[in-house]
Amino acid sequence: MEHQYNQRLEKIEAVLRAWLPENPNYDHKNWIETVFAPLPAPAGPEQLRALTLPARDLLDRGGKRWRPLLMTLVCENLGAGDAALPLTPLVEFPHTASLIHDDIEDRSETRRGEPAAHIRYGTDTALNSGAFLYFLPLSCIEGWDAPPERRLRAFRFWTRYIRRLHLGQSMDIAWHRDFAAFPSVEAYYAMCRLKTGSLAALAAALGVLAAGKTESGEDGKNVSENEGTVINSFTETAETLGMGFQILDDVKNLTAGNPGKQQGDDVVEGKKSLPVLLYASRRGREERKAFLRRCFSAAREGGTGVPEVGRLIAELSRDGAIAEAEALGRGYVAGSRDFFARQARGNLLAGLVDFIGGGFPEPQGAGHA
Repeated sequence: MEHQYNQRLEKIEAVLRAWLPENPNYDHKNWIETVFAPLPAPAGPEQLRALTLPARDLLDRGGKRWRPLLMTLVCENLGAGDAALPLTPLVEFPHTASLIHDDIEDRSETRRGEPAAHIRYGTDTALNSGAFLYFLPLSCIEGWDAPPERRLRAFRFWTRYIRRLHLGQSMDIAWHRDFAAFPSVEAYYAMCRLKTGSLAALAAALGVLAAGKTESGEDGKNVSENEGTVINSFTETAETLGMGFQILDDVKNLTAGNPGKQQGDDVVEGKKSLPVLLYASRRGREERKAFLRRCFSAAREGGTGVPEVGRLIAELSRDGAIAEAEALGRGYVAGSRDFFARQARGNLLAGLVDFIGGGFPEPQGAGHA
């Protein structure tokens, strides 16, 4: 079944490359006029390259592409084939933009094994390129060959979930800036649903939309109640999948380490991940929180190499907080998988969970992440 995913991933890569050329110049006249309308003469290839290169560089370093893959598989599952493929930049470009901005906010120096965009190109250029990458995919909607009502719904979905993503990021930033802040586990789940679940939900919503399904069924026509709930069931499941993915990603940072990053980066950031919050919620809360604050403070000053990073990870492991968080994350992912497996054409959707876990290779030329 692996080759079936790779075939789809190669199609997704082709769309992403078409919408974000590495070196846009006058040979890309159609792209320039589609994205910008005719430009004033002095705005030429050099300026365009400064805008697109940091984003293109990060995309070329790889990534699982599970969000656009989710979108296309949802659409296929509903019987519409590749109809969602033109919309895949709407989830992959904002995800890449969020990585550029995350690295600036977190003062991270590496991403996917190479210098972060703001290190390689400068903070000002990276910020501008990341912001551009949020808005570039709206051109995909403008050029989408679909009824106007459906294109309007795509705009509405995009704006809703991008706003939700930024609210989740705001919650995360507020907590890791304040070492004394230890939100509830429920608040952490809400942050994950917003920060990471939003793009997964957007992918599912657009997949359903591309297949001709909306909250009211086929393009707003009156249909059965069962059809009318299709979009809600897919988006809620995708949001839960995103939350489970975030939990497991946080666990990986404290154990094996995320590819292209340093183990314990989250401790340096003061990140209130699920293992930290589970540990802080047990008996002896004040002593535990004081220990966590000391470790966070030392790591912020000295980086991942200070002894406190290792001590914190060892204590979370000894306490069982890491294992408990991993079990919870896997439970959320498994629940999502069960939903996908129940769909009439759902075997590939169910297998997507294995892809998220790195179960098979990335498309040729995508690199590693």
